[in-house]
Amino acid sequence: MDIAYIPSPSTGVIHLGPVPLRGYAFCIIIGVFVAVWLGNRRWIARGGRTGTVADIAVWAVPFGLVGGRLYHVITDYELYFGEGRDWVNAFKIWEGGLGIWGAVALGAVGAWIGCRRRGIPLPAWADALAPGLAVAQAIGRWGNWFNQELYGKPTDLPWALKIDADPAIGRIAGTYHPTFLYESLWCLGVAALVIWADRRFTLGHGRAFALYVAAYTAGRFWTEYLRVDDTHHVLGLRLNGWTSIVLFLAAVAYMIISARRRPGRETVVEPAAAEDGPDAASVKVEKAEKAGKAEGAAGKPAPKLVKELPRKPVKKPGEKPSGAPAAPSGDASAPAAGDAPADKPGKKL
Repeated sequence: MDIAYIPSPSTGVIHLGPVPLRGYAFCIIIGVFVAVWLGNRRWIARGGRTGTVADIAVWAVPFGLVGGRLYHVITDYELYFGEGRDWVNAFKIWEGGLGIWGAVALGAVGAWIGCRRRGIPLPAWADALAPGLAVAQAIGRWGNWFNQELYGKPTDLPWALKIDADPAIGRIAGTYHPTFLYESLWCLGVAALVIWADRRFTLGHGRAFALYVAAYTAGRFWTEYLRVDDTHHVLGLRLNGWTSIVLFLAAVAYMIISARRRPGRETVVEPAAAEDGPDAASVKVEKAEKAGKAEGAAGKPAPKLVKELPRKPVKKPGEKPSGAPAAPSGDASAPAAGDAPADKPGKKL
């Protein structure tokens, strides 16, 4: 009986002459560009400079790729270091295998380095990037479709995914739940949720990023439940399921604690951009005031924001100008202070 299904690509590689174009890598690259583009728009809207998101992404993306691959190789080491396996395949990232947990963790280290070099707060940059990161994951999941991997349990639903047999890796032909599609759609929903909540509640200090983590892990938990690929289990639950639970709780706790300690949103996300903007004078005065308070607390005199002008001496009645030459002491013609003025020559009486 024929049923409707989503077909899988016959190959995940297209050769453009001698150059192989791999669908998995292509999806990752497109996702990175979309994340940087959307993150840049959000960063500028929050008062940052154009290009700052891309400059920091130069640090975050390589770290993220290494972290994602390390997480995959460590958690699925038997695929590369088991009996009859070739450990060199651990470096073939184009064949698939990136763990989002490792990508985000080590990518955050690279982003932290980039932020320190630019003198901007990492939480603010993460908030700007959060929706774009979810969209990048939505695009990247289609790389699993090209590789015919990470599908779910068998099903005959109209949107089932048709998988071809591959005895070399033990893949059995059939129709399965398209978990790549489920997660891709879920990530688009997460991006929309973060953008809406950020506008509605003015999220700041890393809370938009924490919302992305909480929402994504909630969806990842149920897609993990559907998947049938081999993985490690702890207390009957897939390892990624436990990871989703832990990160969900940590993200929710961060949002609650952060909202109490640092409510609102950062007013300045990139000091260099603020100093170049229309409010540059007020920003400089604010920095000077902060510096003055800090020095005052340390026992140093606070810097004066306004330069005091020299005071002009006030002239009293009867007082000679300070610059006028003094009369000689022996001159009788000079009247003493308080003497009556001499008689003026006039008519004789």
